[in-house]
Amino acid sequence: MTVSHKDRQIDNIEFNVGDIGRSKAFYAGAFGWTFVDYGPTYTEFSDGRLRGGFTTGEPVRPGGPLIILYSDDLDATQLRLKALGAVISRETFSFPGGSRFHFIDPDGYELAVWTNLD
Repeated sequence: MTVSHKDRQIDNIEFNVGDIGRSKAFYAGAFGWTFVDYGPTYTEFSDGRLRGGFTTGEPVRPGGPLIILYSDDLDATQLRLKALGAVISRETFSFPGGSRFHFIDPDGYELAVWTNLD
């Protein structure tokens, strides 16, 4: 298996928001971000370098956005995280374009890992 240039790197940041339109207006006005909508509950943003998303699919989590890392091998990454003491907080699920799972690190931070569908 070959390793991609983005394996084990932060690949996406996802904000759970109360109102996607409000968040788009705020970040477009403040920083000039651009957006691509993927239905009524998700929009992708780009700041010109990094991509992320706004979603209303889950409750707003005060304290910060969800950091999402990329993995070429989702199963191996999940096993490695479990071996290091991570707790899987959301089992692997599919979405348009890929699959991901969430985990809690030793300090209680929730992160996610995703892979694309080939």
